[in-house]
Amino acid sequence: MSGRDVMLDRIRAALGGAAAPAAEIPRGYRRGDRPVDLDLFVRRLEDYKAVVHRGVSIAETVAGLAPAPLIVPPGIDPAWLPGSVEVLTDDGLSADTLAVAGGVLTAAAVAVAETGTIVLDGSPDQGRRIISLLPDLHICVVRADQVVASVPQAIARLDPRRPLTWISGPSATSDIELNRVEGVHGPRRLHVIVTEG
Repeated sequence: MSGRDVMLDRIRAALGGAAAPAAEIPRGYRRGDRPVDLDLFVRRLEDYKAVVHRGVSIAETVAGLAPAPLIVPPGIDPAWLPGSVEVLTDDGLSADTLAVAGGVLTAAAVAVAETGTIVLDGSPDQGRRIISLLPDLHICVVRADQVVASVPQAIARLDPRRPLTWISGPSATSDIELNRVEGVHGPRRLHVIVTEG
């Protein structure tokens, strides 16, 4: 008997053996194929203070943005890497090394146009969650075919057993006086390169 079963048996006993039937949960989410508005995705990202690059060379854009060293996950596309920037592949780099890095370059698993959210799932081209949290700059490449219209569509594409990181703009919070404070629990700067080819 699992710990869960023991706990549920104790709850049933405390309730006198008759548990109330579970409430019906409505599942009328908007599903199905809806047209993706890439311009809406870009506007939402910009609303969150992310910088969006469209119709650009990935390697040239990265070269212009990334101070050295640039952290990359082991499965990143080598064509994205400029020869002019020092690159460190994350093969278990220490938190101290990651914290002083100039930035990180990752791919994405899926993105949501409606909310301007990017989701990373720890795949080889996205790496460990920590690499997208410690460096001050995160450069993320999102293919247009990865953008879906709504959150339910994004969830349908994701494996819930993977470590999911949902990103809606650079890290930001408000202090007690409601002043915006950036970079408290993630990168202060987010650059998104949207590829449409």
